[in-house]
Amino acid sequence: MEAYLLDWVNLLVRWLHFIAGVAWIGSSFYFVMLDSSLKKPAKQADVDRGVGGELWAVHGGGVYNSQKYLVGPVGEPLAQDLHWSKWEAYTTWMSGMGLLVIVYWIGAKTYLIDQQVMELSPAAAIAISLGVLALGWIIYDLLCKTLRGKDSILAGIILVLVSISAWVLFQLFSARGAYLHVGAMMGTIMAANVFFHIIPGQKRMIAEIRAGEDPSPEPGIIGKQRSVHNTYFTLPVLFIMISNHYPMTYSHENGWLVLIFVMLAGVLIRQFFVMRHSHSASPALPAIAVILLLSMVWYLSPKAVDSGGEQVSEAQMIGIVNARCVACHAGKPAQPGFAEAPLGMVLETPEQILTNAERIAFTVQTRYMPIGNLTGMTDQERASVAAWYAQLQK
Repeated sequence: MEAYLLDWVNLLVRWLHFIAGVAWIGSSFYFVMLDSSLKKPAKQADVDRGVGGELWAVHGGGVYNSQKYLVGPVGEPLAQDLHWSKWEAYTTWMSGMGLLVIVYWIGAKTYLIDQQVMELSPAAAIAISLGVLALGWIIYDLLCKTLRGKDSILAGIILVLVSISAWVLFQLFSARGAYLHVGAMMGTIMAANVFFHIIPGQKRMIAEIRAGEDPSPEPGIIGKQRSVHNTYFTLPVLFIMISNHYPMTYSHENGWLVLIFVMLAGVLIRQFFVMRHSHSASPALPAIAVILLLSMVWYLSPKAVDSGGEQVSEAQMIGIVNARCVACHAGKPAQPGFAEAPLGMVLETPEQILTNAERIAFTVQTRYMPIGNLTGMTDQERASVAAWYAQLQK
């Protein structure tokens, strides 16, 4: 019953995370589009009122005229009823942390720790998890402050920081846990940008405008920088959010490198759309992204297995499955934390094993299963599973 209720909590928090994330990303993408599409106001009267750019758009049966004031309206008071885009970011981060706790902290032994990677206690793994999120933000924030105005150099160093983080996490956690923590670190940076810089800077600017003062340009410059970073983090983070459904990516021996290539493709695709709003996009950007993704398709393609002449009997295979898989993949799983067999795959009979032969072979070869190697499957047993599947193909 406890596992069943935990599954419901997982589902509802994940749903909230998804909804809030859609709202945050949608808002972010819209304002990036708006900012990149602004044109000089057609009326001199609007320029005199402080309008720095405008966009005419049509949507949903109506025509809209969006205007941007760089330092608020001139000669008239600033409206009291201002819309603030912040709760989408905060809700996304808080619900994401909720999922981190439910899946990777409560389920640390199953999803976060892989004893073959590093022998960690749940307490140690959770402490490292927290440390990664905090340290990632601290280093990133210091880099932004130190390299102010050197955006190209900063972007390169951030890429190196994320790459090193991915490699280090693969030496500490399960492959799935490592991927998730790269995404959680980037998501934390994005939310912290909003909480510590973007919103406070906007509040300061609004207060100065309402006090009749000339707003300092500093908060706007910082907020713009952090907003730009956030928009380029978006597609890599979205990929990580769905990657746990595709163990072929993170379960590879160089899964961290795969992640970097896929994230680079996401950044290039986002750059294409950002530039497209201002009609300056280069088709080379998505072309390079496609090349990167296709190179990963090739790199991750299953390799032919040489069984070395080993013959694996049905009885041997059933023995391996019973010893290493059935604790979870049963009608009534014995493994704590599982209310039902993962993906509904039950492996209690020879017929069920044969029906799922390809999936068994693939997930065992990629080391995705057993999850966290909870049941201690050996390399020899993995080789035997591969040999058994190779026999079936003859």
